[in-house]
Amino acid sequence: MIIWLASYPKSGNTWLRSMIATYFYTNTGEFNFKLLNYIDQFPNYNDFRNYKDAFYKPESTSKYWLDVQKKINEKNKLTFLKTHNALCKIDNSVFTDQKNSIGAIYIVRDPRNVVNSILNHFDFKNHQQVLEFMKDEGRCLLYKEDDRYLGFVSLFSWKTHQKSWIDNKLFPVLTIRYEDLQNKTFETFKNVIDFLNSIISQKKHFDKEKAKKVIQSCQFEKMKNMEKREGFAESVKKKSEDKKIDFFHLGPNNNYKKLLTQDLISEMNSIFKDELRYFKYE
Repeated sequence: MIIWLASYPKSGNTWLRSMIATYFYTNTGEFNFKLLNYIDQFPNYNDFRNYKDAFYKPESTSKYWLDVQKKINEKNKLTFLKTHNALCKIDNSVFTDQKNSIGAIYIVRDPRNVVNSILNHFDFKNHQQVLEFMKDEGRCLLYKEDDRYLGFVSLFSWKTHQKSWIDNKLFPVLTIRYEDLQNKTFETFKNVIDFLNSIISQKKHFDKEKAKKVIQSCQFEKMKNMEKREGFAESVKKKSEDKKIDFFHLGPNNNYKKLLTQDLISEMNSIFKDELRYFKYE
């Protein structure tokens, strides 16, 4: 069965994915980028290459979401999948269901800090463009190959995205804040492992010492330095030049109070007023 690691882009999903992979798939608690192969991304364009459909519309692959998940579950083992997809329905095709999924962890991040991370990762010109991106109910991420749309991630707006996962009744969802993973790392990671153990049929105790090693191994600066030495397969190229953008960018130094204009902060405070209060950012 599938357990989802879900988030809006640039909200800490890769960090938590790294920690979970290191905890579950190593004996030593030492992280390396190869461990991320244990937690694949979904939807992944490789999942749809063998289908004969033309996929002439960006959303065409959505009708095979459940079919791909069913094939994954035929392996009859626990599978973690990372996703930026909203928990939604496209053309009567649902993203997932109770037959294929047993739970999810949703990582939420202060949207005022998400803005600057998206600016860097997607190579936007300014923060205002990013805000329009985050407000867009028709927003998606695409990958096209040989005139076929093989990659389609339905984001919707930041508001709709987080609500789709947090409010769902299909399966249990643990919501964690990126900021708590950053500032109360051990406590938050223990909550994650305890939650996972509670929904996995094979119960395991929390390994305190291993968790400490995982946290130490997955520190932001270590991962940033690892990217500099080895490169990182999931980093993307700049639009204007043949150069990759640093995936591990600012980390704890991403502070909207220092990076955004007061006008933009005020605008976002108004747009996301209810969410900022709900997640205790205000």
